[in-house]
Amino acid sequence: MTTLENRPGTALLVVDVQNDVVGGAPHRDTVVANVATLVDRARGDGVPVVWVRHSDDGLPLGTDGWQIVPELVPGDGEPVVDKCYGDSFEDTTLEGELASRGVGRLLVVGAQTDACIRSTLHGALARGYDATLVSDAHTTEDLTPWGAPTPDQVIAHTNLYWSNQSAPGRTAGTVATADVDFGPTA
Repeated sequence: MTTLENRPGTALLVVDVQNDVVGGAPHRDTVVANVATLVDRARGDGVPVVWVRHSDDGLPLGTDGWQIVPELVPGDGEPVVDKCYGDSFEDTTLEGELASRGVGRLLVVGAQTDACIRSTLHGALARGYDATLVSDAHTTEDLTPWGAPTPDQVIAHTNLYWSNQSAPGRTAGTVATADVDFGPTA
């Protein structure tokens, strides 16, 4: 139901699954395996996979920590969008990449749940995209020393509140890896 005209396609958006972003995250291996499963399924179904990589003062461009984890390798022709802000659309080429592929529906996976994932989901919905969070394919680091809830609570809360999101003419929600359908929405 995207509000973007002539954009019936779906894409898998892989956000910040980088060495230093997910290195100490809980359930790292399970989340990366779920992302890999989805990447393989998307490729098999001819669905675009779009990769996003974050950089900032703590995650310098080109360093080992900035690299996408070794278990996940962008394929030939799959765009890799570099960003410096939480929202993957902000000051990046993401919108152009999606528009050129006719994409109006996103399945979002990656890290960090309480930062770039949330920002990107809200940014997508506000820009007219249907935005679905894959509930078992995102994670975050432990920020409890700074007063945040535990990572498991952050993940559960994000899944809860995103499953109840809505906006006029757009859909949002959550789905488990096993239940992802890359087909068009009705």
